[in-house]
Amino acid sequence: MGHYAVLILLVQLIHTNPVAATTNGFIVGALINYILNYRITFNCDKRHSESLTKFLIVACFGGIINAGIMKAGIALIDINYLAIQVIATCFVLLLNFIANKYWTFAG
Repeated sequence: MGHYAVLILLVQLIHTNPVAATTNGFIVGALINYILNYRITFNCDKRHSESLTKFLIVACFGGIINAGIMKAGIALIDINYLAIQVIATCFVLLLNFIANKYWTFAG
């Protein structure tokens, strides 16, 4: 939710490029997701020094993929930035969930 709020705010109100806006939104979303994943999704008991480092590595790759999908969708397919963001979100969410389940927060 934080990702989309930042994305829409930056694009609609400040007229930021959608790729830059989604990258900023992704960062906000990742910070929220770490806390939710640590406490709720994976109920992790690892030290933050270990899990946060791994989470940030996964998030960086996810952010790069997200921005790449957004850039390709806008430049090559020329569809609305929110439509391409939904596609990017589905893809990156799946990849990040798998990486976080089996690596970041694995017990």
